[in-house]
Amino acid sequence: MINREDMLALTRRMTVKRTSITRIAGSYMDEEGFSEGTFNTHFQNLSPAEREKNLALAKAVPFSETNKNLKEYCFESEKDQNGKATVNPMRQLLIGMRNCGLKNDALMDTFYEVIGEKYQTDSSYAIYVFHDRYDIPAKGKDHERLGESENVYEYLICVICPLADEYEPGAPECGFLFPAYTDGRAELTHAAVFQADKDRPHRELAEKILGVK
Repeated sequence: MINREDMLALTRRMTVKRTSITRIAGSYMDEEGFSEGTFNTHFQNLSPAEREKNLALAKAVPFSETNKNLKEYCFESEKDQNGKATVNPMRQLLIGMRNCGLKNDALMDTFYEVIGEKYQTDSSYAIYVFHDRYDIPAKGKDHERLGESENVYEYLICVICPLADEYEPGAPECGFLFPAYTDGRAELTHAAVFQADKDRPHRELAEKILGVK
């Protein structure tokens, strides 16, 4: 179960003045899943208006209704020819993307290709990925903040949005937060998956793209 307070702790910092998002990357995809252009830049290089617009996209994931529109899932282990458990390839890819702060274009291109192959839609769309580092405040037993943070939660937010115009994303239809954030710590074996319409979800995001259940 996702703790609402954990998500609100992230969204409170998602303002133009307070954000610690370091980088944004993305790809514009046609209806057949082929990339028509990519971008990758330091978040602070954007204009204030652009930062505000993109923060609204990122915020859609943690600010959504927890355990309804935003649910936590566990990465499934795969098995090799000998029946031995292997690491989920998407989880490994996401860890690599997180560790490099989205700066490895080869990893990003691989990520876009996986989504392009498996995402189901009849129209063009955009993939936006954000990298952030959250200084987790140290708290006492009474939950009062003690001072300087002792740990950092480094994470990715991904949103998939229909294109309202050629390079203008609409409201996110789905996305995810990786790794999941639970009780002030990162859960590298879990992801929180967002669905804007919980009654008509993009099930392929969890089942085929991320490989979580």
